[in-house]
Amino acid sequence: MNKTTDDVPNTLSRLSFIIHHSSFIIAFFLGALTVAGYAPFYFYPLPVVTLAGLFYLWSQAATARAAAVAGFAFGLGFFLFGVSWVYVSLHDFGSMPAPLAATATFLFCAFLALLPAAAGYATARPRASHAARYGLLAPAAWTLAEWTRGWIFTGFPWLATGYSQVPDSPLAGYAPVLGIYGITLATAVTAGLIVVLERRLTDKAEGKKARTATVYSFILLAIWLTGWVLSQIAWTTPAGAPFAASLLQGNVEQDQKWRADRLRSTLTLYETLANSVNSPLIILPETALPLFLEQVPRDYLEALAAQARANGGDVLIGVPERLPGGEYYNSAVTFGTAPSQSYRKSHLVPFGEFIPLRPVLGWIVSTLAIPLQDFSRGQADQRPLAIAGQRVAVNICYEDAFGEEIIRQLPEATVLVNISNVAWFGQSIAPQQHLQIAQARAMETGRTMLRATNTGVTAVVDPRGAVVAAAPGFTIATVTHMVQGYSGATPYVRWGNYLALAFCLAMIAAAALSTPSAARSAAS
Repeated sequence: MNKTTDDVPNTLSRLSFIIHHSSFIIAFFLGALTVAGYAPFYFYPLPVVTLAGLFYLWSQAATARAAAVAGFAFGLGFFLFGVSWVYVSLHDFGSMPAPLAATATFLFCAFLALLPAAAGYATARPRASHAARYGLLAPAAWTLAEWTRGWIFTGFPWLATGYSQVPDSPLAGYAPVLGIYGITLATAVTAGLIVVLERRLTDKAEGKKARTATVYSFILLAIWLTGWVLSQIAWTTPAGAPFAASLLQGNVEQDQKWRADRLRSTLTLYETLANSVNSPLIILPETALPLFLEQVPRDYLEALAAQARANGGDVLIGVPERLPGGEYYNSAVTFGTAPSQSYRKSHLVPFGEFIPLRPVLGWIVSTLAIPLQDFSRGQADQRPLAIAGQRVAVNICYEDAFGEEIIRQLPEATVLVNISNVAWFGQSIAPQQHLQIAQARAMETGRTMLRATNTGVTAVVDPRGAVVAAAPGFTIATVTHMVQGYSGATPYVRWGNYLALAFCLAMIAAAALSTPSAARSAAS
């Protein structure tokens, strides 16, 4: 009898030991599983569950350091599985040796995982109540960590938690108001309240358990119901008559793109595609013409312009642009009925388009077979292009991952256009993830997003984030669709990320004020 009784605490102790020492593996698995919540899988409830699992591990951590380790493990699993295409870009198309590419990819993911680790440490460190810590502090810390990832070292906001809810989750309704980080915050608050509810439901005080569980359940319901209500609001209004737009997808393989013997066939391909449509707006992908603009035959450009004028509109071409001073830009240039205009990419990709800390890191570039590695930055305050009767806000490649930069051209712009070349990522999940990012930008701004890509996903996204037309990936294709321009400004266009950040700071302040006075005295 005594032996059996003694075995109970021993068993619980062993179980606690196993959980404690396996938390790294559990957190890593949760992070890896989270990737299924994003495109191309779109299983949006999953990140809520996995993030709640991480918060639960934080609540069980014995020290702030242990919480940080769990956060790091979660981030490592998440990024290794979520952005594994970095290896494809470096090795398969950048010609970096496989061991070096694998090491670089791992180190990159490990660096990104430091931010979830910091969020875990920040959550576990203060002496706040359990409810304040996981209902307020953890969601705010998680959101601020993702916001930091969006700008530190030029930023990598890819796979922010909010994207997992776009476009179908009720939480996506927060996009026009609070932006992608507002959706992240709503998702994290949901996860945190699940952890708080778990604690309350196991509370021995039955009366307290019933009352607080009801309150937290009501808050959860309110968060999701509010998101759904916001998604029913038309934040912008149609401007002008609908028009036809044609998006050209040349499907030129990355390892063939810059070869001199493929130049003529590439030029012919896009000319043929452009001549096959009669839309007033024709859009070619990023660097569709693998020459500097000054090197493109004049008669070729005139032929494209003539086709655009015959359609009563303009053609927008992705092409590198070199100025007399020698600096060159990743540009989009227009020809047709309107005067020729250009947009020059301002947010460049480190190592792919410019070399950060060249004296220290320049050696890395020598291992990569990437053409045009040192673009100049376009101005940050460029205005929309007046073409095809619209005001077109152009962004190039992963510039559309930065919502706070896209809104610089709004509310003046009536349509968003993204031109990309994601052939760098092969047949990975990156192109679908990039499409989901474009869906978020359309929802934030209340504008149609037109995406012309080299290999996919070429698509038309409506202001509610729905893909209304798309081409199959890795095929030569043209997407032609009737498009509506829009006017007006969503709250996000007016305020950017400030509202979401204000909510985070207010939640941190509330968590601090909820700390018992005795605990505050001890902490001081």
